[in-house]
Amino acid sequence: MATIEHCLYSFEVLAANLESHKPLSLAEVEKYYAEYTQDVANNNNNNNNEDKDDEDKDDDDEAADEPQSTSPSKLAKPLPALRRLAAASSSSSSSSSTPSSTSSTTSLQQAPSSAASGITTPATSTASFSPPLTPAPLADGLSFYALTAALHDTRFSPISLRELPSLEVVVTLLTHFEDAADAMDWELGKHGLRISFSYHGRRYGATYLPDVAPEQGWTKEETVVSLMRKAGWMGRKDKWQEVELRVVRYQGLKESLEYGEYRRWREWVGGRV
Repeated sequence: MATIEHCLYSFEVLAANLESHKPLSLAEVEKYYAEYTQDVANNNNNNNNEDKDDEDKDDDDEAADEPQSTSPSKLAKPLPALRRLAAASSSSSSSSSTPSSTSSTTSLQQAPSSAASGITTPATSTASFSPPLTPAPLADGLSFYALTAALHDTRFSPISLRELPSLEVVVTLLTHFEDAADAMDWELGKHGLRISFSYHGRRYGATYLPDVAPEQGWTKEETVVSLMRKAGWMGRKDKWQEVELRVVRYQGLKESLEYGEYRRWREWVGGRV
């Protein structure tokens, strides 16, 4: 599934590109994030112990007028992403079933076969890039798609360095690819679609990620017709069923992170690199 580390790495690649320096590798991001979470947990435990000691001292010296002080935190508060991660871990531990992948190929330590990145801007528009549904090394894919979404989406102006603090990164790893029996053989909110077809001697193809249809409030039929339009099909809307479609359905496992959370972690990494 997509992880906080994947989001951190996407921000790392984009920030390094805009600031003209070499980014950390995905392996380094994963290493430092693991150390960061442990350091934050240890620091919070120490602060809790100090608070308890202060309470005990107050009980022993009720006549003291001056308030007791605690040591300042060595680290910033935990990332909101850490709280989401803890909640997800608690939730997953209570469930014994995990969907099995139907993808015939995986890449890089069982990574899902593709990834999609989105960069949300202050105006709430989203620059995104949906890759071809083919296996790709995860680190290379995350780097490529993050830069493509931020800098090369022709619908939007390229992201600038001054906009970086107001961004949110969304990473979706695509998995569980399988041929659908027909254009309606999929579930809203669960599956993304990739269609391909021929019409009047021309080949067409397009894809929608799993969250597109629910966000737009579309029915399954509206989603398929819209996807055909996205591919470039200009036929009559009421004739779409006459077109022979090949439909591949897949699932997307998504995670998101705001720039402030990335910056807090990056400042902690600081002199360690």
